[in-house]
Amino acid sequence: MNPENTALDVLAVFCGPDGRHGNRLGVVREGRACPDEASRQALAKELGFSETVFVDDPERGALDIYTPGTRLPFAGHPVVGAAWLLDLEVLDLAVGEVWVRQDGEFTWIEARAEWAPPRTLRRYGSAAEVEALDVPPPGEWLYAWAWEDEAAGRVRARAFPGRGDGIDEDEATGAAALLLTAELGRALNIAQGRGSQIMTAPGPDGVIELGGRVRRLGTGPAAY
Repeated sequence: MNPENTALDVLAVFCGPDGRHGNRLGVVREGRACPDEASRQALAKELGFSETVFVDDPERGALDIYTPGTRLPFAGHPVVGAAWLLDLEVLDLAVGEVWVRQDGEFTWIEARAEWAPPRTLRRYGSAAEVEALDVPPPGEWLYAWAWEDEAAGRVRARAFPGRGDGIDEDEATGAAALLLTAELGRALNIAQGRGSQIMTAPGPDGVIELGGRVRRLGTGPAAY
C-alpha cells in the first residue's frame, strides 16, 4: 500500500489555544480505496500517525479506525477530527451512534468511558513531575496526570501508549481523557503533550462530552 496513491486529509486534533500542536490524524475520505482490513492496517502502519480513520459512508458518517498496529472500535481524536471534517450531526461507529455539536472554535462529541480501551491512569504530585517523565519501556498504556489547578479542573497530562509500534508518546488522547473524567466525575480542561488542549464535560446517564479545536494541515503524507 502506497500512501502517495491514496487521497488523504491530514488534521491536527485538540490544538492548543494558539492553534498549534494537536494530535495528527489521517482521514481517508474514500474508504473504498482500501477495501479490506489488511489494506487499511497496512496504510495506517505506513503513515505512522497514532490513528488513521477511513470513511466508509460520508453521509452516515460511518468510520473505521486504525492505529499502526490494530483496529479500534472507538478513539477520541479520530472521531473529533472526522466530526469536524465531515460536518455531520451524528457519526456511525462500531460502538454505536456518536452525536456531534459545534460550539465556536470547538467540536464536541458525546461518548462513554466504557468505549475507551483500558488505560493505566497514574496520578503524580505536580505538573512538573509529569513534564519531567521519560518515555517508559513498552508494555503498559500509561496516562500520567497531575492537577495544575484542582479547583478550576485544570490537568497536566502525558500519554505513553507502550505498544512498541513507533508511537512513543501520544500528543493528545481523547479516550484517556474520557476515563479520567469518569474517574474524577467532573469537567476537565486538560493540557497534554507539547501544547494540546482537551475539554471534557460529564452529562447524564454516563455520557461525557469531549471537545477540542481541529485544523487542517493539508492533504497527503507530506502534510505531516
